[in-house]
Parts: sequence; structure tokens; C-alpha cells
Amino acid sequence: MPRILYLAGGWPGHNPDGVARWLTPKLHDLGYETELTADPSRLGDDLSGFDLVLLGWTQSDTTERLPPSTEERFSRSVRDGLGVAGWHGMAASFRASLTYNMMVGGNCVSHPGGEGVRVPYKVRIVDHDHPVTSGVSDFEVASEQYYMHTDPSNHVLAETAFGGGHLPWIEGLTSPVAWTRTWGSGRVFYMSVGHYVEDLQIPDADRLLARGVRWATRAASAPS
Repeated sequence: MPRILYLAGGWPGHNPDGVARWLTPKLHDLGYETELTADPSRLGDDLSGFDLVLLGWTQSDTTERLPPSTEERFSRSVRDGLGVAGWHGMAASFRASLTYNMMVGGNCVSHPGGEGVRVPYKVRIVDHDHPVTSGVSDFEVASEQYYMHTDPSNHVLAETAFGGGHLPWIEGLTSPVAWTRTWGSGRVFYMSVGHYVEDLQIPDADRLLARGVRWATRAASAPS
């Protein structure tokens, strides 16, 4: 059974404990053994016994960073084949840790409709042929709509378009919602949906996250 180190915690506004209570049994049903931690220093441990790190963490402030030694060991683990997957706050954490941000592939720089505001928006799948999006349809969500700065090497799977009600100059612009990428031999999956646990429970969002987790899992260990 492949093993996940699931980092859940940080800013309580994203309800990391509630998400973990919902998600951990689902991971077991998908065929994973999950170890839950609220200690980011675990990212600097020997992670060779894990097949994936699941990041359900959100920074408490914009100066938060991983200690350089932790960041380097984590980066090395992923380069050696460890998978990484996560949602929402994964790309709004450890902003002062440049290697971490480069590995994730993007950073949330704004919530144009307001922080914590349920903005109705559509998630549009742009690559229907990828294993992560197999069986996933476009879906509607009412939540924070992340405006992302992203790495050009990302493989974008889904995107969203912005209205101009809050920032008129971004009307009609699109921003990635989900992507895959590689970091050395490791695979990375990210989805920006997930401010509320109810967002992740939308059937197509749930399906997208589950397939992203499976895709990112260390290749030799991913459950079928």
C-alpha cells in the first residue's frame, strides 16, 4: 500500500482539520496508508518511506518560510521521485522559500472577488486527454477565485476566467486552476479550488483531486 505524508495545518481559516477528517478515509479507500502531521519540519526528514507528500497547509503570514535545510531536503526528496500534491493553500504558503515556490509551480497573488468571499465561477477543463482529467467535466464553484502567477513549464489542465467587477482590467483574462509538472524525477499536482471543504466535495473537484493524487504518487507505487 503506497504511503502518504499528509501535512495539514497552518492558517485555521482553511479548516485543515475538517478537510483532513473528510479526506483521510477517502485516501484509505483509494488504497493509501496516510500519516497525518501538523509539523512542517517533517518535510526535511528522510521521506524515502513515503510515495507522496500531500500539502493541506496554508501559511499564517507572508514572511513564513521553510528553514533552508528543510527546504533543500524536501526538494531533494522530490527530485529523487517523491510525489507532491495539494490544493488551494499549497500555492499560498512558504512565500519566502523560493525553491519551494518554484517546485510548486505557482503562487496565488490575489483573490479579485475578496478573501473568503464565495464568488461564483466556472472551472473549465482544457486538456481532456490527460490521466488526471479523465472523466472530469467542467464544473461550477462559489468560492475564492485565485489569481495565479505560474511557471511556464506547467502543464495546465484547467482554468478559470475572471469578470471585471472588482478589477476591471482583468475582465476576460484566464488563470490556471489545475496543473501538473515535474521536479527532477518527482511529479507535482496542484489545484487552486478548496477554500472550503464543500469546494472539494463537488463531484468533479473531488475526482480531479483524487486523480491528481494518483498521478503524482511515486510512479512504481501508484495504486491502480
